[in-house]
Amino acid sequence: MGSPRFRIALSAGLAAVSLCLAAPASAEGTVSVIVDRAKVFHIEGEAGTIIIGNPSIADVVINDPTTLIITGKSYGTTNLVILDTEGQPIVDEVIVVQAPEGGIVTVQRSGSRFSYNCAPTCQPTLNMGDHDDFFKTTGEQATQHSAIATTSADSGQE
Repeated sequence: MGSPRFRIALSAGLAAVSLCLAAPASAEGTVSVIVDRAKVFHIEGEAGTIIIGNPSIADVVINDPTTLIITGKSYGTTNLVILDTEGQPIVDEVIVVQAPEGGIVTVQRSGSRFSYNCAPTCQPTLNMGDHDDFFKTTGEQATQHSAIATTSADSGQE
């Protein structure tokens, strides 16, 4: 560690790192959301207007003036622009909606795709790109299941 060349390189490297750490954070960034899941997103100022580039990819709901809920609706990339109460931009973020990382098993059979959530046992799940009949049947069963659960919950509140 005694060579002058090493000390100069080390000093230059530390100076570069300290400049990077001292630089203000960019107002632009990327927010990753899983399809069919919600993510809490906090902002510094109060939101006056929320603009989502492609509402078929993601949805944003204001929970309170500084807390938003972003929900992934479909795979893809869009953007989120938030204006404060005076119309000034305070956030400009890219939103990337992705598939869940684990537990999904995809079966390819005769040119058709079928998806299962296998955490811990395998159950059919809805994924865009699955075989039409499989997707329709699974969706109908999920809707019926949800309706039964809602009816049961409503009847228990009387």
